[in-house]
Amino acid sequence: MVSSDNKGRLNTTQLLNWARKLQALAQTGIAYTKDPYDTERYKSLRQIASEMLAASASSVPAALIDSFSGELGYATPKIDVRAAVFVGDQLLLVKERSNGGWTLPGGWADIGESPSVAAVREVKEESGYTVTARKLAAVYDRDLHGHPPMPYHVYKLFFLCELVGGAAQTSVETEDVSFYPEDHLPPLSLSRVTPKQISHLFDHHRHPDWPTSFD
Repeated sequence: MVSSDNKGRLNTTQLLNWARKLQALAQTGIAYTKDPYDTERYKSLRQIASEMLAASASSVPAALIDSFSGELGYATPKIDVRAAVFVGDQLLLVKERSNGGWTLPGGWADIGESPSVAAVREVKEESGYTVTARKLAAVYDRDLHGHPPMPYHVYKLFFLCELVGGAAQTSVETEDVSFYPEDHLPPLSLSRVTPKQISHLFDHHRHPDWPTSFD
């Protein structure tokens, strides 16, 4: 069990960072090496990285290896897109079936689509609403914003979107859809969005001339 003191948290964070770097080296090595012996060495390195990640993120090594096996080519951060849709002074949130927490509509960007298109698609799929992306409000490194740790290194892109149609509708991923004012937010899914990020998006909504925030 991970220690709850400051040193324990620091060690866990460092272990996660090392494991991610090892995984990236292994993935890139497997992609580019021509030597079958080196391929096996990189696969062993991936095994070690998976075990380290499992220790730091309370995951199962075998599941991580299966996940990493699908990651091909040069290792880069994953892209998570989130859409902030305002009606007046209220923000659209969806309730996740997986953990019961509320979040901005969003998810992983798919290959072959631009980030703004991904954000618009996620809103439609998870909430039933049709929107247009109007502004890239923020680009954040997930590790720097208080989210619970996860195996992957992730960049989070937040778009301000305009509601243009549709109606509230749940999905296989969401069990509720609603608009909330800033001072009456429901319990958030912290792995996806934090109160500070929500507050910053309300600020962007109130100040449309603000430039994009980034790390």
